[in-house]
Amino acid sequence: MEYISESLVNGLLFFPILAAILMLFLKDGIVRKIAVYFFGGIIAIGSIVLCALNIGASYTVISMADEAVHAMHYICMAASVVIAATILAFGIKYKNTLAIVLAIIQVAGSLFVEFTVAPGIEVQENLYIDSFTLLMTFIIGVIGTGICVYALGYMSDHNKHLRPAEKDRSNRFFALMFLFLSAMFMIVFSNNMIWMFTGWEVTTLCSFLLIGYTKTNEAIRNAFRQINMNLLGGITFAAALYLSATQFNTLALNEFISAGIANTALVALPLCLLAFSGITKAAQMPFQTWLLGAMVAPTPTSALLHSSTMVKAGVFLLVKLSPVFYSVSLTQSPITAAPAIMVMLVGGVTFLICSFLAISQTNAKRVLAYSTIANLGLITACAGVGSPYAVWAAMFLILFHACAKSLLFLCVGTAEHHIGSRNIEDMDALFVRMPRLARLMLVGMMAMFIAPFGMLISKWAALVSFVNANQIALILILAFGSAATFMFWAKWMGKLTGIIANKDNVEKTVHRSEWISQITMVVLVILCVATLPFISDFVVSSYLYDAFSVLGYQALYFMYSYGLLGSPLSMDCVHVCILSLIVIALILFLRVGKSNKQKQANIYLAGASLDNDKRIYQGSMGAKVEATSKNMYLNDVFGEQSLAPFGAVLNIILFALAGIASVVLMTGIIPGVV
Repeated sequence: MEYISESLVNGLLFFPILAAILMLFLKDGIVRKIAVYFFGGIIAIGSIVLCALNIGASYTVISMADEAVHAMHYICMAASVVIAATILAFGIKYKNTLAIVLAIIQVAGSLFVEFTVAPGIEVQENLYIDSFTLLMTFIIGVIGTGICVYALGYMSDHNKHLRPAEKDRSNRFFALMFLFLSAMFMIVFSNNMIWMFTGWEVTTLCSFLLIGYTKTNEAIRNAFRQINMNLLGGITFAAALYLSATQFNTLALNEFISAGIANTALVALPLCLLAFSGITKAAQMPFQTWLLGAMVAPTPTSALLHSSTMVKAGVFLLVKLSPVFYSVSLTQSPITAAPAIMVMLVGGVTFLICSFLAISQTNAKRVLAYSTIANLGLITACAGVGSPYAVWAAMFLILFHACAKSLLFLCVGTAEHHIGSRNIEDMDALFVRMPRLARLMLVGMMAMFIAPFGMLISKWAALVSFVNANQIALILILAFGSAATFMFWAKWMGKLTGIIANKDNVEKTVHRSEWISQITMVVLVILCVATLPFISDFVVSSYLYDAFSVLGYQALYFMYSYGLLGSPLSMDCVHVCILSLIVIALILFLRVGKSNKQKQANIYLAGASLDNDKRIYQGSMGAKVEATSKNMYLNDVFGEQSLAPFGAVLNIILFALAGIASVVLMTGIIPGVV
């Protein structure tokens, strides 16, 4: 079984690269379609098999020959140079000086680490598997490839709107999608932080190219915004590697975590730098604008960036660092705990502000974007708290968010192509116009916020972790942010579920590949809800035991006390899961009627009806009035111009304070502070 796992890990790392290379040469649509199904199927099956073989297993090292390790080092160096050269080329072409400067600094920093300190440090465990890695593998391998399959039909419709002078570049689009998956596998499998950093850089470049895919001025502008912000995170990542190598003589993530727990003062600065990298990648305020700008890209790009990859890389790193955040918090010193406080509050502020900002949006993709940023903020806050219960909540938030949000992005993309708009106000009576799609969207929306679905269970666990940690501010933030979440999801659902007679069904031309992907996401939502106790016992709890055992008796006692280890979840949780399945079944199979050509009666709308079809009635003084229904968006209260700058400034202050405190600890300006 160990040999099979090693083969699967190596296959998941390199098979998507092979797929990406082949995609560049597959310009025929039919051949490319077959290839996407083939490669996507292999990657998804390989991910599932790897998870099945190692479920419940402890930390497992993937052995590599010395020759392969040396080859990987050279590949990483070459990748850094190629990435920098590509960014420089685009920066010069579009005259973006900031991108040029940041790319030079990042490649100089990474090469400096690899040529100066890295040769003297040997990482014994370069690749590994643990339960958290398996969870991420499932998300990347299954949801990620599902998005690639969805892109077949979507890009076919997208290409129909190309101008005559434009060429079909779908082969490059799919090549970037598969390369993205390989980079994500590199991030989650790598214990060698240089290898992880290489995957980190590749996702940044792929995102840049995918966001700017359409080559419009808006797309180019937003692509550079993304890469400039993430290059900042890349620079701090490289700086953290240097400090880890010089202070702890290690470039292995597990050894860095152990060293950080043992010496909380010395780890403060590299911990802050790594946390900053994760925060930029996770699009936390003030870096949320790059993810909002990504909405100009084709919908598969949005789904890939928001659900299974890119942003999940950021929170993956933060959650991996949770035992260190928890350890520095136990010191009870505000200066020593500065990195944890920064991560907690940055995530909390982002969750609250972006939840309110979502209320003011009429663009469906921007609502999904703000919702994504907000949920990533909650995951970040949980990582900052760092306790076992908080990590339990964070892992389930990652899983349920990936399933539900990918479903919603795919559904919005299909709706946009068939109703000609992504505006929520134009989605009136989608339950009649696109009945199947509306049902799938409702499942995704309820999975995000309604009891008894998984996201709400995860939020409840987050609340418990905040209470146990005496984080009053986070408790209030979660309460008000969740109320805002209920508001923007509920009003959108109201638009979808309206019933209007004599509306034509416009979903008959939806591509089969789109249905396959969307139904797959619904099945994943159902399976995750149905198997929540199983996932908790054999995946999440297994990871918690490995991750927190280094903290000794206190952490393990905490986990046993709250039922996170050694016993199944309560029967209440099982009942919740069963009820969730019943609710989903009612939504999916509720019959509206095969025909929308139903008899329509005259209606009274505060006056005699004059035209039922157009909803025009005779108002006071004989005036003709059209009846309309619109949601409240409260832009004056929750508008981007007022709230976004406040959250951005607040988080920048938190970054500055944490950075100062970390430098103070590292330099010993205040001795004995630990």
